[in-house]
Amino acid sequence: MLPSLSPVELQAELQGPNPPTVIDVREAHELEIASLKGAIHIPLGQVPEKVGDLNKDGNYVIMCRGGTRSAQAATYMLQQGFTHVRNLTSGINGWARTVDPSMSEY
Repeated sequence: MLPSLSPVELQAELQGPNPPTVIDVREAHELEIASLKGAIHIPLGQVPEKVGDLNKDGNYVIMCRGGTRSAQAATYMLQQGFTHVRNLTSGINGWARTVDPSMSEY
């Protein structure tokens, strides 16, 4: 089973002493609608070529619009030997619904 966390859990971790690195795998035009400050943008199609630049022992949360693309990216990263990767369930839209209602859903 793919490790995951909810938007509310992510919010708590981002405010904690050791926040995870958030990787947003959506396309650039989607970031214009809604995005998390500080997230690293790696579109899903570029994940295989870009993950080599990341620390395999880092703490990562992968996000997209609703959780499907991020699950694919998180699964891939775990298969590549990353040790602490989680999927943001419900994605940026879940974040907008439960954490930041001022953010646009799409």
